[in-house]
Amino acid sequence: MANILVVDDEHGIRDLLWEILNDEGHNVELAENAAQARAARNREQPDLVLLDIWMPDTDGVTLLKEWSSTGLLSMPVIMMSGHATIDTAVEATKIGALAFLEKPITLQKLLKAVEQGLARASLRKASAAMPAPIAAATVSITEFAPVPVVNISLSGPQPHQSFVLDKPLREARDEFEKAYFEYHLAKENGSMTRVAEKTGLERTHLYRKLKQLGVDLTRSKRGGL
Repeated sequence: MANILVVDDEHGIRDLLWEILNDEGHNVELAENAAQARAARNREQPDLVLLDIWMPDTDGVTLLKEWSSTGLLSMPVIMMSGHATIDTAVEATKIGALAFLEKPITLQKLLKAVEQGLARASLRKASAAMPAPIAAATVSITEFAPVPVVNISLSGPQPHQSFVLDKPLREARDEFEKAYFEYHLAKENGSMTRVAEKTGLERTHLYRKLKQLGVDLTRSKRGGL
């Protein structure tokens, strides 16, 4: 789960991005102009920013320059626009933007860009937290490290699950979420109403999530919904 700031002056786009990213499990804050974006950046310190280029008060490229020049560009920024030229996209990239998404944004491109941005953010945090290297070290410990595996014990229909962590974050998260929902579906005899209550999701979001994860609902249905 990550903190993502979405900056766009179009209400419909803000709502759409909020719904998609929230459904992916992220905390999403919205800003409709540069002033709100500055306040959100200082208050929340987001892991990733989706920034529209054309806004009425201050355009996205100017705001990006401002953050870069004041040392506030500590998070990956993905630019968005439906009217930007190639020159604008190149300029934003030179300033420090990670990527550029052209509107209308497809779901696949959005999720891929967000995944790459969060991977970059995680790498930055890991590098910042890493202690200074020891000069005498000649062998990397990672050469002999085993593949990390997490074993989770659950009471109920699926008593034990193992998850391999040596894989991309999204794949590992999807495996865990699939097992999580399958466990609750089996425990609640396939009742979507009770599973929605247990997991804290609305039924429409729950259906969408189960379909996305490839959960077989026919195996867990034993009663009414």
